[in-house]
Amino acid sequence: MAAGGHYPEYWEADVVLRDGATAHLRPISPDDADAVQHFHMQQSENSIYLRFFTYKSSLSTKELKRFTEVDHRDRVAFVVTRGTDILGIGRYDRLDDPTEAEVAFNVSDAHHGRGLGSILLEHLAAAARENGISRFSAEVLPENRKMITVFAEAGYEVQRHFDDGVVMLQFNIDPTEKSRAVMESREHRAEARSVADLLSPSSVAVIGASREWGTIGYSLLEHIIDAGYTGDVYAVNPEAFELAGMISFASIAEVPGPVDLAVIAVPYDQVAAVVDQCGEAGVKGLLVATAGFADDGAAGLARQRTLVHRARAYGMRVVGPASLGLVNTDPAVRLNASMAPALPTAGALGLFSQSAAIGVLLYAAAGRRGLGLSSFVSAGNRADISGNDAMQYWEDDPSTRAVGLYLESVGNPRKFSRIARRLSKTKPVIVAKSDVMGLQLPPGHAVRTTQAPSGALDAMLKQSGVIRVETTAQLVDIAQILVSQPLPAGPTLAVFSNSLALGKVVADAAAAQSLDVRRLVTDIDLDTGQSVALPALRAAVLEALADEEVHSAVVALLPAPGLTVDAIAACLRDCSGTANKPLVASFAGILDPMVRSEGLLAVPDNPVGEPTGQRGVPCYAGPGAAVAALGAVVTYARWRARDNGGFHEPADIDPDAASELLHQALERVDGDGLTRLDAAESATLLDHYGITLLPAVRFTTADEAVAAADRLGWPVVIKTVDEHLRHRLDLGGVRLNIEDADSLRLNIAQMEKVLAPFGVSGMEVQAMAPSGQACTLRAIEDPLLGPVLSFGLAGDAVDLLDDWAHSIPPLSTVDISDLVRAPRASRKLFGYQGLPATDIAAIENLIKRVAVLKDRHPEIALLEFNPVLVSAGGLVILSTDILVGNPQRRTDSARRAMRD
Repeated sequence: MAAGGHYPEYWEADVVLRDGATAHLRPISPDDADAVQHFHMQQSENSIYLRFFTYKSSLSTKELKRFTEVDHRDRVAFVVTRGTDILGIGRYDRLDDPTEAEVAFNVSDAHHGRGLGSILLEHLAAAARENGISRFSAEVLPENRKMITVFAEAGYEVQRHFDDGVVMLQFNIDPTEKSRAVMESREHRAEARSVADLLSPSSVAVIGASREWGTIGYSLLEHIIDAGYTGDVYAVNPEAFELAGMISFASIAEVPGPVDLAVIAVPYDQVAAVVDQCGEAGVKGLLVATAGFADDGAAGLARQRTLVHRARAYGMRVVGPASLGLVNTDPAVRLNASMAPALPTAGALGLFSQSAAIGVLLYAAAGRRGLGLSSFVSAGNRADISGNDAMQYWEDDPSTRAVGLYLESVGNPRKFSRIARRLSKTKPVIVAKSDVMGLQLPPGHAVRTTQAPSGALDAMLKQSGVIRVETTAQLVDIAQILVSQPLPAGPTLAVFSNSLALGKVVADAAAAQSLDVRRLVTDIDLDTGQSVALPALRAAVLEALADEEVHSAVVALLPAPGLTVDAIAACLRDCSGTANKPLVASFAGILDPMVRSEGLLAVPDNPVGEPTGQRGVPCYAGPGAAVAALGAVVTYARWRARDNGGFHEPADIDPDAASELLHQALERVDGDGLTRLDAAESATLLDHYGITLLPAVRFTTADEAVAAADRLGWPVVIKTVDEHLRHRLDLGGVRLNIEDADSLRLNIAQMEKVLAPFGVSGMEVQAMAPSGQACTLRAIEDPLLGPVLSFGLAGDAVDLLDDWAHSIPPLSTVDISDLVRAPRASRKLFGYQGLPATDIAAIENLIKRVAVLKDRHPEIALLEFNPVLVSAGGLVILSTDILVGNPQRRTDSARRAMRD
């Protein structure tokens, strides 16, 4: 929380404006006085009147002091800047009611329509909530419709009334479902626009262009020209007069026309100066091919951060450094600003690679398979443009039908999850996950003592509908189906082969992928010649696909004399198109290296960039790869077709009261430390979310224990307070079903003797709970994933076998259902070996409440219920442990900000 004239570092952020350009947002400072005065004097008389209700040609010294000297708590002000210029100012001042503040904005006349007001409002609201303010008010002149619109369109429930010729506005600033949706929509449009500008520039300048064959500058310029780029191309090299048959300019400043994209291929020690030159020349975006930044240790990382901040200060986005390049096959653009020697075939797959080397493999694999691309983005060091940005663009791109990403790390998984989940509902997302893939902390981000479990990231990908693969080959295998075939309506298939043994192998492989083989046809005779065999094959396949119970087909064939692969593929393509069902093929045993038997075969001459993708047959060298790829597509289709439920908050919760309790607990915490809530605090916090604990009372003497048992009700349980032994009946840490005072005293004495060798002291007494299945529910705050929920059956299942299920809030009703059923041992909850089924609705209700609690309160570093006893009649929570710490800034919060 801001206090004492200081503000959190994360209040300062780069932001993407509505038009795709960037700007910098930061708290105002006394040093801004001259810039604020200059900003004011550039405004029109009408704008000044609307802001101050009167006209003033300049601000007085007293006004400048008040506007620029704030305490960052009761008075907060932000400026949005580009270079040294202020584009907009927003502020709030706390009123007599400490939970309310008056808010005001002033946006430069020259920058109206760029979304500055909405960005300032988001950041002011987030800062206000951190400072205990829950409501904004504003006084606006009736003719100031732009400002009234900013509040109304932000998604808040705005109350308004007229008072003495002024419109009085009031609204709560807690994020709502509508306000979050508005923010995400604005963020989507801005980020998609910024990537679109990079991929569809009207002009490109290659800075560092060279006439020396084999150099990066030479190759980039040559590839842009050879691809038939439809815009203007400029070569920039101070040591050359002519390059590639065109005049070379000494600097970007000498280029006669505007430049949308600057491709930088100069030595790294010259990059900073070139970035400044580009910014001053009004360049919109940069592609930095130069290496030697984050790939060059700490010093290189520092250079990279400086480069990005410098570029954003000029409003430019950055691809790279160490980028392989950008490709856009749209015939209206034909951009090949990459190291690939030729523009790839136009198609429906969008590719993103963080690694240049893996990007080359992906690019080459797609080419070998005849898999056309819509666009390709090599992020290199991913200093700015990331996979999240690319997905924002592809969501709107009509030429892209499927998306493939190779990621070495995920800098903002929470945002990735949100975007991927939305994108996957309309276009499949395939992620090749590196074996060294991890969670990359933003610079300066403190590491919490609670870290996400190893399976949480994969759980997030699955929850988001992402098709996760291990290798780039698998990515291309699956992409072949997604860009060329309709999605299967179900898991059943027909298998065709001209070999009984091969057909059975395919059927077994299909079963391993949870596919249901309804028809196994192994009497396909291809030895009768093309004129007889192909019509027979066509008739058999069409007859099977006409069956409503068959959703797809696998054709696995051995070579036959007189039949070419292309001829068979053309026949199968027609079958798939006629039936409108997916079909994949495998031509095993072909030894002739001149025969192409893998990839999209029999692709017709469709119009370049046709939105529906490529019509061909996905063919594979082995049937195993064919079936595995089809299995992945079936799983995705099932996820996409199902009802994913809704996001519902319980009506009987009190988040404000919970926040107040947590803020009081935070006063005990110094720095990044943690504090544990005591039993009373824990019970009160959970009660605010409708969660009830079975009371437990600590005692030091047997008499205290007996008195507590009388209050709680017999029979009772006693257990040690040691966190490692409190659940271990086998080690003497728990005594059950104690029915009277004498027995209680005896058990206490015996337990003290048993625990003495462990050096453990301290016990508590609790009423005996009804018997049931013991479960564990845990929620932690990870620095990047944010809230992570883990569920499992208590005991050996989680302690020895790591049988946990993980999920990332917010959770839909279906997410919650999946979480309960995901652990392997969860079968015990649904009636197992004659035992009655437990109350699943009660478990799901508890998870829903914990998910909302954890999502709303990042102060909670750890919340653990262990055990939760679940029976047919409900559940009882026997023990809880809650740790609270200073909340870390989540990487995907209620304010738009670009990561470092």
